[in-house]
Amino acid sequence: MDQAMAIEESTELMGTVRGKVGMWLFLVSDALTFGGLLCAYGALRIGSSDWPVPSQILDVPLTAFNTFVLICSSLTMVKALSAIRHGDVKGLRKFLLWTALGGILFLSIQAYEYHHLLFVEGLRLRNNLFCATFFSLTSFHGAHVLSGVIYLLIIRWRAAKGDFTAEHNHRVEVAGLYWHFVDLVWILVFTFVYLV
Repeated sequence: MDQAMAIEESTELMGTVRGKVGMWLFLVSDALTFGGLLCAYGALRIGSSDWPVPSQILDVPLTAFNTFVLICSSLTMVKALSAIRHGDVKGLRKFLLWTALGGILFLSIQAYEYHHLLFVEGLRLRNNLFCATFFSLTSFHGAHVLSGVIYLLIIRWRAAKGDFTAEHNHRVEVAGLYWHFVDLVWILVFTFVYLV
């Protein structure tokens, strides 16, 4: 009996390690992709003599608020992981929902911004290099936020089924790693594209 329990614990530990290592490898590759996009943006911006001033085209205060929303959602993700580590499944579900809602609000504000830029300002991907890089960077990040929201809602659904406990919650931690990465990348995108 003790040997069976030891094998089960060892298998679970290996699953935990594989999950975290797998997510870290994915995040490193994704960071390189975002890094390449940001470097391309910077190189094109430096090499262009007629690059527009982003603050004259983009709604910086709205996007600063959107950045705040995403940062707050990172805090609720921390609270979700803390809740399950203390055995509070109800708290986990509540904070995962708040985190997902933060992501949905972020995407809604981004959709509003895109609508304004496309249909009021007349910006298109083909207009110039600024438009091409802006829409490429922000939509690529938006796809990550959407994926993260779906991921969080799946984790929340699994929490409702009782899949997580104070001792067994590594999948929540792995989801948190992804969400924090998405938030960190946005801070870089916001800084380089909207503020610099």
